[in-house]
Amino acid sequence: MSETKFLTPEGFEKLNQELQYLYTVKRPQIAEHIRLAKEDGDLTENAGYDAAKADQAFVEGRILTIESILKHSEIITVQKVSDHVIVGSRVTVREDGSDSEVYHIVGSPEANPAEGRISNVSPLGQALLGRRIGDRVEVITPTGVLTFVVLGIG
Repeated sequence: MSETKFLTPEGFEKLNQELQYLYTVKRPQIAEHIRLAKEDGDLTENAGYDAAKADQAFVEGRILTIESILKHSEIITVQKVSDHVIVGSRVTVREDGSDSEVYHIVGSPEANPAEGRISNVSPLGQALLGRRIGDRVEVITPTGVLTFVVLGIG
């Protein structure tokens, strides 16, 4: 049984758009590449055919992944500001000795730490869930324990 994947409305739409692109653009392109490669003759030493088949496998795998995510997803919306951190919250934290940072707690399919979008199942995401403004949070990382203070929730 697959676990529920949390998605923002934007993330859900983005995955739907990617899925439609894979169906309507990438699949036909790859089918055409395979057809052209087959015309080149012997498939046992045909690099173009091998590359097209590898592309096909990747795209089909991505389609299955997206379909599974969408099938098992729950759309998260934060209607009002909560007094504690929930999936969908934007949380302002400050690590001891550092400037404050803002993280958006999202489901794992949308996580992108470089953009401040952290997964609810990441160590920091898990540690923040349920916390309130002023709470101190300790997160165990490979480099040691990091301590954060929750400054704001939106």
